[in-house]
Amino acid sequence: MKILLPPSETKRQGGTGAPLDLGGLALPELHEERRAVADALVRLASDPDEAQRVLKLSDKQVGEIAHNRELLAAPTMPAVDRYTGVLYDALDATSLPAASRRWLASHVWIHSAPFGPVGALDGIPAYRLAAGTSLPGIPPLRRHWAEATSAAIASEEPVFVLDLRSEAYVALGPIPADVDSAYVRVVTEHGKALNHFNKKSKGMLVRTLAEDRPRIRSLRALRAWAESRGVVLREGSDQGTLELVVAE
Repeated sequence: MKILLPPSETKRQGGTGAPLDLGGLALPELHEERRAVADALVRLASDPDEAQRVLKLSDKQVGEIAHNRELLAAPTMPAVDRYTGVLYDALDATSLPAASRRWLASHVWIHSAPFGPVGALDGIPAYRLAAGTSLPGIPPLRRHWAEATSAAIASEEPVFVLDLRSEAYVALGPIPADVDSAYVRVVTEHGKALNHFNKKSKGMLVRTLAEDRPRIRSLRALRAWAESRGVVLREGSDQGTLELVVAE
């Protein structure tokens, strides 16, 4: 099983890892697309006023332009540790034992805007780029990433993909139709969609999976594991969706 997670706008600063190695990231077929976005971000950062406009930054956020300027030289840290926010605070990967972190490395991709899906333990720098941003010099990110990312996912031949991304990131790399997958929505028992608990519940789900380290090769196996842990995963009303049911 592979799990696809969204990134987070908020990130930890710093890092102790070597500078970004685009060729060493998961899904190496995406190297050219990654290089194009990285170069575009660095070029844009050379004009702070234009960068602020394109990235839609407030005056208080302009300091983040420096992250893009130093994108290829800055220290890195594992992607799952770089991101913060509700989902990643609930996952709390830094507190997991080594075996669980290795499980994350084998089973989790985090879908970033500048690098596409990366492995949970792949080293990435701090950056500022959202899925809906249009960077000068390259096509809109949806057009730039979607076909190449879908092809890269297919090339990995995953037996089953659990998609926990937001819709904006699904658009940057739809899972191919011939890959067995399920898209997760977080709802109450009565089917009401949730916002804050959406991210928290996804983070808790992935943490529980990492703690148990189950061998899951199908939707049926995932639901059997969930039932054994008291996690309610039921078929959604739309084909190919799962509902993660939580209390309000």
